This record gives sequence, structure tokens and C-alpha cells, in this order.
Amino acid sequence: MSQYILKMRDLSQEEKPREKLIAHGPGVLRNYELLAIILSRGTRKEGVLETAHRIMDQYHPAFMEQELTVEKVKALYNLGTVHACQFIATLELGRRLFQKGKEVYFRTPAQVHEYLKGMAYLTKEHVRALYLDVKNRLIREEVVSMGSLNSSPLHPREVIRPALLCNAAGIILAHNHPSGDPEPSTGDLEITARVKEACRLMEIELLDHIIIGDKGYASLRERGVL
Repeated sequence: MSQYILKMRDLSQEEKPREKLIAHGPGVLRNYELLAIILSRGTRKEGVLETAHRIMDQYHPAFMEQELTVEKVKALYNLGTVHACQFIATLELGRRLFQKGKEVYFRTPAQVHEYLKGMAYLTKEHVRALYLDVKNRLIREEVVSMGSLNSSPLHPREVIRPALLCNAAGIILAHNHPSGDPEPSTGDLEITARVKEACRLMEIELLDHIIIGDKGYASLRERGVL
């Protein structure tokens, strides 16, 4: 069950993020409280604390390596233009200041699942592609498709294009099943075969396709499909 977040008006003066920052410094604030200060205000439908908490629930550090557009962020987080711009600006500033971040390597499907397990709680299907170098080091991550509750249209070219831009040697696909059951569908197997063929033509290896649900994950590499 997700955590209940109080609205700003329900907090005492000393509990409000900006006042806590002034009184005690940034170290006492949760991540979503820091983001709430940046976003400044919410919308008619959602308070700023709720918006910030929702964004941080879905955030992955590898987003800092993406070329995020305003439209992509608006769709990914269900944000308005102003909030999307604020979020992108925050990521870009962080990327510039701390570009030498911790390197991430993937050796096993379990490591991929651990990195992306938060996808299990998304209500729509998201397809992410992890782009790796020859040492299986993550060099880029992209959300390559988002779909309806039960489907996510995916074209192999959307997977291949970022790989060419970052000179990736290998790709790991991952998507969530909102139903919670990670068992691969016929459609999952078909799109995997199409992406695998596209990768072969471009001399890039499709290393795995991980399907994530709240009941665990399925690796098509371990299933012998790849």
C-alpha cells in the first residue's frame, strides 16, 4: 500500500519542507520534500507534496543519462509543462555538477530486476531499454514505449536509435506487466524476436528481455528464448 502523503495545508509550520530546510538544513528532508521545494506548488487535482512523492516513486538515477524532452516527461509523470521544465532543469543541473556518478554493471537478470523492480508498481506498461558497452556497463537508459493498461506498442527502430547514438554493444529490454504476473505473453515473444533481428542487422546484441511483475520477474535469456 502506498504511503499517505499529507497536503501542505495540513502540515504545521515547522513541518513544511521550506521551513524545515531553513531551520535544520537539507539533510533532514526526504527526497520528495526537496523536490516539492523545487516544484513550489501543486495543481487543482494534486498537492505539490503528492506530485513530488509520485515522481520520486518512479524515478531512476539513470534518467540523468537520458535526453529528456518536455513532452516525454509530461507523459511519463503526468505533469504540466511548468513542472516538467522544473524537473528536467533539476536533473540537468545535477548531471552537470555530478557527471562522474557511480558506474552500473549488469551481469545477471537478477541484477537487472533489482535495478528496475520499481516498474512493478506502474499502472501502465512501460518498456525500458538499457544500453551497455562491451563490459556490460550501463551507458544509457531510455523509456522507449508507453502503452495502455494492457499493451505497449513497440517498434524496433525506437530501441535501435539510441543504441546507435551512444555506440552501445548490447541492449537489455525490460517491461512491466500491470497484472502482476511476469509470465511472457505471445506478444512479448513476438516483439522480442523482431527486436533481436533488428539488433542482429545492426551488429548489436540483444542480451535479455526482462518482464517485471509484483510476483517477480521472467528472463527470456534464462528461458532460452535468446
